[in-house]
Amino acid sequence: MTSPELAAHPLSQVARVLTWGALGLLAYGALSWVAAQPWFALHSIEVKTPVRHVTEAQIRLVAERQVHGTFFTVDLERVRNSLEKLPWVREARVERRWPDALVVSLVEHVPLARWNDDALVSEGGDVFGAAESAKLPRLAGPEGSSAEVVAAYHRYQAALAPVGLTIDELRLSARRAWRMRLDSGMEIALGRQQTDARLARFVRLYPRLFGPQPAENGQPPAVPPAPLMVDLRYPDGFAVRMPKGATPFKPSET
Repeated sequence: MTSPELAAHPLSQVARVLTWGALGLLAYGALSWVAAQPWFALHSIEVKTPVRHVTEAQIRLVAERQVHGTFFTVDLERVRNSLEKLPWVREARVERRWPDALVVSLVEHVPLARWNDDALVSEGGDVFGAAESAKLPRLAGPEGSSAEVVAAYHRYQAALAPVGLTIDELRLSARRAWRMRLDSGMEIALGRQQTDARLARFVRLYPRLFGPQPAENGQPPAVPPAPLMVDLRYPDGFAVRMPKGATPFKPSET
C-alpha cells in the first residue's frame, strides 16, 4: 500500500510549480504595467546619419503614425518598415536611446538615371519612386530588367567615352533589342546580338569617319556633322544617316 507521505509528495511539487508560475505571471504583469507608464514615454526621434532627400516632415509623419507605446514597448520593426517605405530610403535602422529617444540611421538611394519615365534607378539597379530635379540619363526596359539595363549602360558608356560620346537614353525593348540616343541627338540601333562587339567596331571607326578631316590649302581641318542615325545591326558594318547634304567622310579616304 502507498503511504500518505508518498501520496502527498507529488501534490506538493505541483503546488510549488503553480505557486512559482503565479508569482512569475504577477512579476511579468507588474513589469509590463511599469513599462507602459507615461514615465517612459518617447519624446524625440534623432536621425544620426546625414540625408539629402528625406525631410524632417516625412520622419515626423512616420513618428506620428507608427511610434506607439513607451521606451520599452515601442515596436522598432514597425517603425523601421515604415521608414523604408519613404521614397528615398533604401535601408533604415532604429535603436532606443535611454531615457526617451529613438535613434534612426538612414541609407538613401543614389540615383543613376530615370527609369521608364516614372521612376528612378540606382547604381545597383534598384527602382524607386521619387522626384529628382537634376538632369539624369534615361534608362528603360521591361519589368525586372533594371539591373541588366544599368550594367549595359555602364559598359556602353565606357566604350563610347574614348571618342567623347555620352549616352542620354538607353532602351531595351520587349523583344530584347537595344537602342540608344546620345546627348548630341544621334540615335544608335544596336539590335539584340553581339552588341558590345558592334559598338566597339563603331567606336574604332568613329574618328576616321566623323573626326576632323585633313586640312587643305591652308584651311583649318573640317569636322563633319554628327550622323542623325547609326544602325549597327549588320554583320560586317553599319549604316549611317547623315543630315541632308552631309557626308561622314571623303570617298577617296575610305
